Amino acid sequence: MAPAFEISRTLADGTPIRIRPIRASDKVNLSAGLAALSEVSRHRRFLSPKPRFTSAELRYLTELDGHDHVALVASLPDGSGGGVARYVRLAEDPGAADVAIVVADGMQRRGLGSLLADELATVAAEHGIRRFSADILSDNVPAQRLLARLSSRLERHHDSAGLRAVRGELNRAA
Repeated sequence: MAPAFEISRTLADGTPIRIRPIRASDKVNLSAGLAALSEVSRHRRFLSPKPRFTSAELRYLTELDGHDHVALVASLPDGSGGGVARYVRLAEDPGAADVAIVVADGMQRRGLGSLLADELATVAAEHGIRRFSADILSDNVPAQRLLARLSSRLERHHDSAGLRAVRGELNRAA
């Protein structure tokens, strides 16, 4: 079962944000959020073209256990989506998780990604996650900065496909 909380935060520009765990009822909103993302943002998040989610993907992305798989959604006062941050614990290393964050195009460069990253790191640490990993495009500088925010030391490995594997210890690790 997903953690039950809701927090209110304010971005530096004064925009109020509500953050809560994703729910199964968020499938429609998640699909709409994907459709609203630019091709660049979709490619940066999914590392390939992603026009829509399948029913199975929507179940996977919204019906979570709240411990090994957690996702937080950020929304604006009008209910529109601002972003999603998630981790999925690695079966082969229970103290580590893959992390992914996506922010709506209109909310990028306003501090929402950092806010989501901080909140996700807090929840992850509460659930015993000490390390994180992410595969990101080598030219996705905003994502690299966001991940650097979570760790005092990152390991970065490049591959020939233009991807960068990033691994690091969470600053908030218990």
